[in-house]
Amino acid sequence: MRLRIFTEPQQGASYETLLTVARAAEDLGFEAFFRSDHYLKMGSVSGLPGPTDAWVTLAGLARETSRIRLGTLMTAATFRAPGPLAISVAQVDQMSGGRVEFGFGAGWFEAEHTAYGLPFPVDAGERFDRFEEQLAIVTGLWQTPVGETFDYQGKYYRLTDSPALPKPAQSPRPPVIVGGTGRRRTPKLAAAYADEYNVPFTVLEGTRAAFDRVRAAVEEAGRERPMVYSAAQVVCVGRDEAEVARRAAAIGREVDELRVNGLAGSPDEVVDKIGRFAEIGTERIYLQVLDLSDLDHLELIADRVAAQLA
Repeated sequence: MRLRIFTEPQQGASYETLLTVARAAEDLGFEAFFRSDHYLKMGSVSGLPGPTDAWVTLAGLARETSRIRLGTLMTAATFRAPGPLAISVAQVDQMSGGRVEFGFGAGWFEAEHTAYGLPFPVDAGERFDRFEEQLAIVTGLWQTPVGETFDYQGKYYRLTDSPALPKPAQSPRPPVIVGGTGRRRTPKLAAAYADEYNVPFTVLEGTRAAFDRVRAAVEEAGRERPMVYSAAQVVCVGRDEAEVARRAAAIGREVDELRVNGLAGSPDEVVDKIGRFAEIGTERIYLQVLDLSDLDHLELIADRVAAQLA
């Protein structure tokens, strides 16, 4: 099982805070540092100092880290046109020496769109139609051989004689991550385009069911290349119950609820639950760390959880 650190900067984090956490995650041996791609806080937190852009952040981290992989869960297709998005991600991949992974989703949070003047198709079917076209365009641009051009004629996007440049450092492209628990279109899109399928914040049986739907879609598509199956879970680990309770309170959650809906408790409890995720085929866990000031939490996870899973 590979452990990755996943952050939610829209809840309140500067670039310097994210750099500190990313460097700590790298030094402690975690496989990857990921962040959400949101422009508006959620819940009762202040959100100060305000949002940071995911790909601007990752470009900076690409130059200030050396080993750890970098990515998003998930970049919203509603935020950026597919051509410029392909350019940005390819450039960050070059800047990192080939360490980028591209988590990509249809977009869902209407309030952040209205807050910053971004068009938001209210109809979920249209959002998924646009998402599917963007997946085809972004991956198509990256995989077009140098010297050839890329054309695409869709309902929402049209590209003509694109030079399909720049190319990412990874060939044929950075890994693409598609996630969510949709029952129909998500499995088909994952089978068609993704290298990894991620189930966010879902209990064990729900995660198993989502994996099974994607496995069926992969088989139906006759796909030969392997799919990585992963899960994202909020994490709250403590050396004793008092420490678990303190960390839960710091993120506005209850310990009993986190034990059900996340990875919470002693290191041994969390290792045991991760083992149950491994039994259903989970290969990576994204640990959602909500208190970015608590670097001791990362050290405890590295020393007492990751060490047992190595």
